[in-house]
Amino acid sequence: MGVSRRSVIATSLAGAAAGALPLAVEGASTAFAASAPGDVVGKVTVGYQGWFACIGDGAPINGWWHYSPNWSQSPAPGACSITCWPDMRDFTKGYRTNFANLGNGQPANLFSSYDQQTVDTHFRWMQQNGCDTAALQRFNPNGGEGATRDAMAQKVRSAAEAYGRKFYIMYDVTWWLTMQNEIKADWTNKMAAHTASSAYARQNGKPVVCIWGFGFNDDGRPFAPAACLDVINWFKGQGCYVIGGVPTHWRLGTDDSRAGFIDVYHAFDMVSPWMVGRISDNAGADWFYQNRVLGDLADLNGRGIDYQPCVIPGDLAAGHRRHGELMWRQFYNHTRAGVKSVYISMFDEFNEGNQIAKTAESGAWQPANAGMRALDEDGTPCSSDYYLRLTNDGGRMLKGQVALTETRFTVPFPTGPDQTAPSVPGSLRVTGTTDTTVALAWNAATDNVGVAGYRVSRGGTVIGTTTTLAFTATGLTASTAYTFTVAAFDAAGNASGASNAVTVTTSAPPNTNTNLAAGRPTAESSHTQVYGSGNAVDGNTGTYWESANNAWPQWLQVDLGSAVATRRIVLTLPPQSAWATRTQTLSVSGSTNGSTFSTIVGSAGYTFDPATGNTVTIAFPSTVTTRYLRLTFTANTGWPAGQVSEFRVYNG
Repeated sequence: MGVSRRSVIATSLAGAAAGALPLAVEGASTAFAASAPGDVVGKVTVGYQGWFACIGDGAPINGWWHYSPNWSQSPAPGACSITCWPDMRDFTKGYRTNFANLGNGQPANLFSSYDQQTVDTHFRWMQQNGCDTAALQRFNPNGGEGATRDAMAQKVRSAAEAYGRKFYIMYDVTWWLTMQNEIKADWTNKMAAHTASSAYARQNGKPVVCIWGFGFNDDGRPFAPAACLDVINWFKGQGCYVIGGVPTHWRLGTDDSRAGFIDVYHAFDMVSPWMVGRISDNAGADWFYQNRVLGDLADLNGRGIDYQPCVIPGDLAAGHRRHGELMWRQFYNHTRAGVKSVYISMFDEFNEGNQIAKTAESGAWQPANAGMRALDEDGTPCSSDYYLRLTNDGGRMLKGQVALTETRFTVPFPTGPDQTAPSVPGSLRVTGTTDTTVALAWNAATDNVGVAGYRVSRGGTVIGTTTTLAFTATGLTASTAYTFTVAAFDAAGNASGASNAVTVTTSAPPNTNTNLAAGRPTAESSHTQVYGSGNAVDGNTGTYWESANNAWPQWLQVDLGSAVATRRIVLTLPPQSAWATRTQTLSVSGSTNGSTFSTIVGSAGYTFDPATGNTVTIAFPSTVTTRYLRLTFTANTGWPAGQVSEFRVYNG
C-alpha cells in the first residue's frame, strides 16, 4: 500500500506562522525558466494518484484500495481512509459503502479509479479547467499492487489521449528499498512503452520522468547520494528529462532534507519542492515565498535548471482552505516571483484532504454520518468544482493571460447560471498540410468567466475539441478539399458563433516505395573495423554498420538532404542465419539543422529475427518533417554494439 507522504515527514516551520516578514516588491519578477515552454515548463501539472478501487470493480487488487484501512471491508464511520467525500454527480457508476445515505437521501457511493469512465471524467475536468499535464504516481510496482498500477497507467494514457492532456510517470520511492535496480527495470520493461503515446509529456524533446523522494530525512527513503545520482543519470542516459520531487528545504539541506544531497538535487533537469503539510495560512505562504521560493529560483536559474514549486489547496479536513484564499496566495506569490511552472498537490488525494477534484460542497452531498468537512466548512458556500476553477484562473495568471491580482476573482459559488457566450475566435488559418492532415491555428476568444475550450468543425460537423489555440485534423483523404471552422465554449456550455471558414486541399499521396535514405550522407558516434555508417545506406544488406563495442549509448544518423515528410523507417541486419535473433534497444530522433534533435519514437526494444528477414519496421506516431534522422542505441542482446545493415526511410 502506498504510504501517505505527509505521514512520514516531520519538518520545522520556524518563523512561518509568524508571517511578520515584509513582502518583496510587488509585480512579477524577471526570473526566467531555463527551458522553453513544453509539456511541463510553462504549464500547470497536477499530481494524479489514480489509486482508488472497490470490491466488484474488476481490479486485480480486489479490495477497497485506499478507501478503507481493511481493504476487504467497505468503508464506514470510524473505518475510512479518506477525509473528504467526492462529489459523485458526474460519474456513471459508483460502489455502495457502509455509510448512511447522503444528506439529500441518495446512496453513499464511491468511484473506482479502475473504471475507465472515472479516469475519463477526471481528465475531462482537467481539460475544462486548465490542467495541462497529469503526473501519474507510481509506487513500488513489484508487490500486490503492481498489476492494478500497470493497468492504471494504460487507463490514464487512454484518457489523456482522448481529452488532449499530457501525462508522465512520477515514481514515488517511499519504502521502495530495492529501488535502485528495480526502477530501471520497471521503466525499461513497462513504462517506457507509454512514451510512444502522443499524450506522453515531453520537455526539450525528451520524455518526462519524475522521481519523488530522494534526500528526504526519514526512514522511508534511506538512499545514499551515490545511489540517487546513479538512478538520475541512468534515466538521463535513456534520453529522459528528469524531474526531482525534493524536500521543501532541499537547498539548505535542513529540516526535511538530509545534508549532503545538493549534488543530487542539482543533477535533476527540474526541481519540484514538496509543500503539503508545510503551510496552513497566507502568512505561511508568504514566509516560504520570501525564504525559499526566491532563493530557489536564484539558485536554479543560475544553473540552468527548471523550477516547479507546489501549489496546494490546503487540508480541507484541518480547515486550512479559507474558501480559496490559501491557494490563491500561492498562485499570486509564484506569479510575482516569476515562476513559470507549478505542480498542484494533488488532483485526487482525498486521503489527505488536499484534492482539487470535485468534492462535496455541503452536507447534502456527503453521508449524514460521515463526520467530514464539506467545502462550505467555514461558512462560505463553494461549488464542488471551485478548486478546479481556482486552478484554472490561477494558471491563467501564472501564464500571463490575466493580470497579476492579489485578490482572487474566482467566484466560490456562482449565484446564477452563466448565460454569456464567449466571443468568436479570430483569424482561423492553416499552418500546415500533408496528404492526410491539416494543421490549424486561431486567435483566442474571450469570455466573462473564462473560455473552457474550442470545438473544431469540418463541413459543419464537430471533429474535435482542444483548450489550446491549435488543432490538427487527421484521417483525411489525399488531394481533397476540406472546409474548417472553430467555435469557443465556456464551462457553462455557452458557445460562440463560428469563426471565419478556411478551405484547404490536402497534398497528393506520397510515393511509399521510395527509400529517401538511399545513398545519402551518414554520420555516427563510432564504428569498429571496416563497419562504417555508409554501409547502412549502400543498398547492400550484406554490409553493415557496427558501433564501438561495450560503450553505450551509440548512434547512427542519415542526412536526407532537406526537410522532408517521413512516416516510417525500416531497419535490417544481414539475412544470413549466422545472425541469430537479437533485440536492440533504440530510439528515433529528428532534426532540421543537425544540432537540435527531438524525440520521434521513444526508446524501446526491437527484435531482429532471421526467420522473418532480420527486418524491423518502426512507424512514427504521425508524419514528421525532418532532414536528419538519428537512431540512438542503448542495448543489444546479440552483441555489445549497435548494428544496422540497411537504414531505410519512407514517407508513407
